[in-house]
Amino acid sequence: MAEKQFSGILNGAVLGEPVKTDKNSRRGNWGNQIEFILTSVGYAVGLGNVWRFPYLCYRNGGGAFMFPYFIMLVFCGIPLFFLELSFGQFASQGCLGVWRISPMFKGVGYGMMVVSTYIGIYYNVVICIAFYYFFSSMTNLLPWTYCNNPWNTPSCNGVVTPSGINNTLANATRSLVTGAAEVAVEVVNKSKRTSPSEEYWKHYVLNISDDIGNFGEVRLPILGCLAVSWVVVFLCLIRGVKSSGKVVYFTATFPYVVLTILFIRGITLEGAVTGIKYYLTPQWHKILDAKVWGDAASQIFYSLGCAWGGLITMASYNKFHNNCYRDSIIISITNCATSVYAGFVIFSILGFMAHHLNVDVSEVADHGPGLAFVAYPEALTLLPISPLWSLLFFFMLILLGLGTQFCLLETLVTAIVDEIGTDWIMKHKTVVTGGVAVVGFLLGVPLTTQAGIYWLLLMDNYAASFSLVIISCIMCICIMYVYGHKKYFKDVEMMLGFPPPIFFRVCWRFVSPIIISFILIFTVIQYKPITYNNYVYPGWSLAIGFAMALSSVICIPIYALYKIAKSEGNTFFERLKKSCRPDVKWGPALSEDRIGRYAAPGSEAEVDVRPLKEKEKEEEKRDEISLSIQGSNGSTAHNTTTPSV
Repeated sequence: MAEKQFSGILNGAVLGEPVKTDKNSRRGNWGNQIEFILTSVGYAVGLGNVWRFPYLCYRNGGGAFMFPYFIMLVFCGIPLFFLELSFGQFASQGCLGVWRISPMFKGVGYGMMVVSTYIGIYYNVVICIAFYYFFSSMTNLLPWTYCNNPWNTPSCNGVVTPSGINNTLANATRSLVTGAAEVAVEVVNKSKRTSPSEEYWKHYVLNISDDIGNFGEVRLPILGCLAVSWVVVFLCLIRGVKSSGKVVYFTATFPYVVLTILFIRGITLEGAVTGIKYYLTPQWHKILDAKVWGDAASQIFYSLGCAWGGLITMASYNKFHNNCYRDSIIISITNCATSVYAGFVIFSILGFMAHHLNVDVSEVADHGPGLAFVAYPEALTLLPISPLWSLLFFFMLILLGLGTQFCLLETLVTAIVDEIGTDWIMKHKTVVTGGVAVVGFLLGVPLTTQAGIYWLLLMDNYAASFSLVIISCIMCICIMYVYGHKKYFKDVEMMLGFPPPIFFRVCWRFVSPIIISFILIFTVIQYKPITYNNYVYPGWSLAIGFAMALSSVICIPIYALYKIAKSEGNTFFERLKKSCRPDVKWGPALSEDRIGRYAAPGSEAEVDVRPLKEKEKEEEKRDEISLSIQGSNGSTAHNTTTPSV
């Protein structure tokens, strides 16, 4: 018995439940549960953990920000994560197929697909730039170290001077400090200093144009790296989760190795402690600021990947009885712990840089592309054997990005394959994957032009902003109130062997939707038109941004009206009621799991899905009527006086 239980744990089964051999041979399953957990960790842990969270923490009260951050994790992040995992696992369908639960809301699934498409397009462009920097780091001297390059301007002023190249280490250090002191004076005097890394980024890598409408030429090196990035993603997904599940053993774990190496190196540097203090020092008065709570809720919501469709898709390849409740807690906490850990790595290096420049850490702290491709690369030039640290840093960014990109592409492919559902497309899923990759590459080409960075930031700020919040809120309302919370709790109990804990039931019905609504209100109130450095986006580009945001949300009412119009009924309300009812195909995908109310009429499995207490009461009644005496044949006696709890 112990061996069976141990085997069940290894296979992701619920303890005490019989081990199921419920492999979906037609659609496929994860090779084992570790592959699912690593893939989900790779999906949730992305570039935002490195270039957004540390800056948010610093800006919103340091250590004090941790308090609202973890509050939001407990009451919003983990419950929503568990809801999406259980939703996809129960139906074994992607972000479109799961809406058999209430066909009128299938537009939510299409909205998720639109969001994943936008993110997948620009996310791979970020990865390709990381590839470019990775290749550029394969040299004895990082190209953004000095100001003596053709692309540099007269205002360029580096932290390292060329005269120190051939000197001894001591002379190099002295010249470094002297140069840093001169730079510090310039910073204090608020002169227009631009760093070599910033000019390398703007004038050489991007060759950025002066306006979002001025596309200029395609940057061929970036285009080539984009092709490399899409080829890597395609090859890793060539056999779906069977191949990506093996790749994540490396892509999901090695970033932690790199983070640890950079952390050890960072804390040994002079000024590192100052940087970490800036990162963590609590400013408790900021806890009363609504903006801090809004940032905490938004960061939890977006960093976990809720409402993208990826969580539903990844969980759909789980075995039916997998303990997704346990998985949701493990993955959510790992994601948030990674964000905190990355903050130590980033600010130890930035503290070192601030120390050499003799400026405040706030002068070098940044977020987004500014941190990854300007501030941090410049700090790396101060380190001995700087190309090595640069290679490690950008390799880590590549792996973090790929982990998320795998799931984004798989979300789209799975939705298409599940929706068509023919045997041919199931067997030729690789063709669909290749087609989606080619289309993604072509749509990403405009982002490799001289105006590409403007469009990338526009998509990042609008394509996946308030639309995700609306999609997530409607999903909660549909499952809890249209389908019915009692039905869903019974579904989860049938799948896991135990009902959702009372805490999650309360969060799903009340707390999480309220927090989601708070995020939406906060996003609207705090809205500011997007800018990039000193460039202000024109009105027409902002209109395109809002159109991208609305394009995913508009899918919901359009499909709802379409479904109501196609439903049977004489009146609008009859059609509305019909379109909200679960489809006959809703439920577990495999016939062996379709028991109780999901079983075919008259089958033996029809009686197996009633609540445990109800079944126990019937068994007790049968025992009382038969007055049978249990023998010593190994069967379990039922207690006729004290019901089981």
